[in-house]
Amino acid sequence: MNPDNPTPDSTGVLRFSFARRQGDFTLDVAGDFGSGITALFGPSGSGKTTLLNCLAGLFRPDDGEIVLNGTDLYRSASKTFVPPEKRRIGLVFQGGALFPHMNVSDNVMYGWRRTPENERRVDVDHVVDLLGLRSLMERSPGSLSGGESKRVAIARALAMSPGLLLLDEPMASLDARLRGLVLSYLRRVHKDLGIPMVYVSHSISEVLALADDALVLSGGAVVSSGRPSRVLLDPAVGGLLRDEPVENLLDGTVLEPGGGGASGRVRVGNADIVTPPSDRAPDAPVIMALGAEEIILSTGEPSGLSARNAIAGLITELEPVGGLVYASVDIGVPVLVALTPGGVDALSLERGQHAYLVFKTSSIKLLDAAPVG
Repeated sequence: MNPDNPTPDSTGVLRFSFARRQGDFTLDVAGDFGSGITALFGPSGSGKTTLLNCLAGLFRPDDGEIVLNGTDLYRSASKTFVPPEKRRIGLVFQGGALFPHMNVSDNVMYGWRRTPENERRVDVDHVVDLLGLRSLMERSPGSLSGGESKRVAIARALAMSPGLLLLDEPMASLDARLRGLVLSYLRRVHKDLGIPMVYVSHSISEVLALADDALVLSGGAVVSSGRPSRVLLDPAVGGLLRDEPVENLLDGTVLEPGGGGASGRVRVGNADIVTPPSDRAPDAPVIMALGAEEIILSTGEPSGLSARNAIAGLITELEPVGGLVYASVDIGVPVLVALTPGGVDALSLERGQHAYLVFKTSSIKLLDAAPVG
């Protein structure tokens, strides 16, 4: 890294180019993030959390620069280093790290009280309602569930009106139901408040569902960056994805809950999906989880199958990854399908081709989503 030759000016909200050495490990990275949600993805030990801590000011790089909204937070050439408490960056730790001696209300208000009045841009009441915390305000942290604790930690970080929100594996240790809930709350926060987010994840499914951009790390270096559906299906990244099956996490709305022997129905994109029955009311938001390897792709309209779902779509991408080929099929939202190279050749698949997604009702899991309103 050459501190006297910083990254060129850009229109990004956050840009950085720096190195930090820790024993035998060196993190040497550069990035340029916009106003959306950016994921830091990679295996354990790749440098994701170290990068997050450098952005927050908890770690000091050895050389380079970090610039947020045109302001230098760190620059080795000029010996600039803004301490973490003056960076106006919200940080949500993996465990939440709530103050145990304070109730939920005092935890949320902690950052707001320490923010100068003329810099308060976030309405705390709006954040509380946005994250569904109104009924929890008098509770103690010890009485909260994992999902509730994560939402309180996010609210506390937002209450300081940050210019950037950093999240260290916000869905870690949560069960599938709560993972869908926190994911949908994060989407809502970004849509409503417009605060840029950077979050650490080792889950390709979460990255594909939440992020606008992704930065992939391995061994302390950037392997790839850009749009998640392209980056995470990049052959150069393929070796990092073998430990986790790819799961589509898709926003949906309940049309019919089902029950009494009847299946349910959920609207996803342009499609009506037959699902297992659920106890959710009509019009309730859900996240539909469907594994990429659970889907069969057909170039003709299928018939005579036991699978209840045959959804028409358009192939927009075909990317080889390891021993598989991933197709992205547009059904109003993109859905990833895992195929064998032989299957792709046998069907003569190509971008721009119409196809059907075929999958069983039993392959679907419905996750809770943040209620509308």
